Amino acid sequence: MEHLSDKRKLSIMIAIMAAMLFAAINQTITSTAMPRIIAILDGMDYYTWTINIYLLTSTIATVLVGKLSDMFGRKPFLLAGILLFMVGAFLTGTSTDVYQFIIYRGIQGIGAGIIQSTAFTAVGDLFPPRERGKWMGIMMAVFGFSSVLGPTLGGYLIDHLDWHWLFWIFLPLGIVAFVMILALFPKVQRGKSTSIDYLGSLFMTTTIVPLLLAFTWAGTTYPWGSWQILSLLAGTVVSALIFIFIESQVENPILPLYLFKNNIVTISNIIGFIMNFGMMGAMIYLSFFVQGVLGISATYAGYVTMPMSIVMVVASAVTGQRMAKKGKYKRYALIGIPIMIAGMLIMVFMNNVPMAVLSMAVFGLGLGLGMPVFSLATQNAVSHKDLGVATASSQLFRNLGGTIGIAVMGTVMANNLSKNLKDALQSPSAPDFSTMDPKLSEQMLAFANPQALMNKPLLEKTQASLPTDAQPVFVQMVDSIRDALGQSLSSVFLTGMIVLCIAFVLVFFLKEIPLRTSNEMPSPEEAPQDNKDNGSELALDKA
Repeated sequence: MEHLSDKRKLSIMIAIMAAMLFAAINQTITSTAMPRIIAILDGMDYYTWTINIYLLTSTIATVLVGKLSDMFGRKPFLLAGILLFMVGAFLTGTSTDVYQFIIYRGIQGIGAGIIQSTAFTAVGDLFPPRERGKWMGIMMAVFGFSSVLGPTLGGYLIDHLDWHWLFWIFLPLGIVAFVMILALFPKVQRGKSTSIDYLGSLFMTTTIVPLLLAFTWAGTTYPWGSWQILSLLAGTVVSALIFIFIESQVENPILPLYLFKNNIVTISNIIGFIMNFGMMGAMIYLSFFVQGVLGISATYAGYVTMPMSIVMVVASAVTGQRMAKKGKYKRYALIGIPIMIAGMLIMVFMNNVPMAVLSMAVFGLGLGLGMPVFSLATQNAVSHKDLGVATASSQLFRNLGGTIGIAVMGTVMANNLSKNLKDALQSPSAPDFSTMDPKLSEQMLAFANPQALMNKPLLEKTQASLPTDAQPVFVQMVDSIRDALGQSLSSVFLTGMIVLCIAFVLVFFLKEIPLRTSNEMPSPEEAPQDNKDNGSELALDKA
């Protein structure tokens, strides 16, 4: 595919970006609306599961498809991914309870993982590493555009239409993307493979699932030291050891272990894991802050998060062009991650809309500079025959980091929130219900939880229905809960900031080799695995 005409490559890239836009817009459109949807479905206790199930299924799909697409080509998986995502989106919109919602989001996640894995790998098929930088930047810009349009549109729709339409409105775009891929994407014949690593796939799944379940339930559903959590972690360790043994023996491993002998791949994956741990864990709860603490409607919550997306689009596009021109990438991570840390530091102290907007803009700048670096570094360091599985490994570590980060941050928030709510309702400044009618007090105390803060129309309706003398007490109670939630979320953002600091330190250990100007590279079996030899070969290749 690298030798296709520029016009043909451009047509293929348009088709790929249409598929990515379809998946991304369906994800971002729910970001500001999700707290309201889960409140409507009466499933706030399962809020993290609505996010985690999506990341869990997409993570597993990403790794499995990475290797399979190396064996059988990218096109059939892109088509299957779009189809599965469309089915999942349609079914999610038909949900009548939170359990159905979680199951159908899982189907969406499978489709998203397939699209994500094959789209980024297809760029590697079309362009050598030196040219990939600018296309990675453009693809990040597609995500950025969806991040600008999605939350704002999602907030407007949830305020003015039935929530089901959030999952149905862009289904026609999925049909367009499917047709474009079917018509424009060439079918590439791959070499015949002797076997598919079914056993490795099974034990990789039985390693990931209990690991994520342990981190999801620990500290909330079960204590960290409970037999349930310890059993899940023990199962993870046993499955991981069996998986490693299988991968060292089979002819066609689903995740070749020799990839991790390459220091660039290993360090990039660890940094990707840590960055997504801090970033996703904190960013997921930003909607809680904007809607729950600041009391902004879902429509305007999208406007608050918009600066991050706009700045990220510009920064990622410029970064991609600069990497393509100079052939260097490490410097952008060294600049970008500290800026992300600064943005999250502002989140820790934010208490108004201007500070929230500023934190978003700063964080988006760092994100645009730093995030494109590590996938490109990984792809540049491996043989083209391992491009799919190397890209999938990068996304595996990012998704694992994001999923575990959300779970850990959820524990941090839950533990802090329980204490802060108790303190808020027992403090001297807390509302006094002793002089009120007991039934009225009971009606008001039903709103003494963060879930109620997410449904602003219901709060306003309830306040208006109360007697005039009871309304100030209700407002005082809501303000106390907002303060408790705000303090809890500050702890979440602080945890994310600390984790990002670890990622920044690790960037200094990332060795940089010149971006290749061709996809040709000796296979790992033929080429030395250390970075020094890789760098020498790449220099010769460039020459």
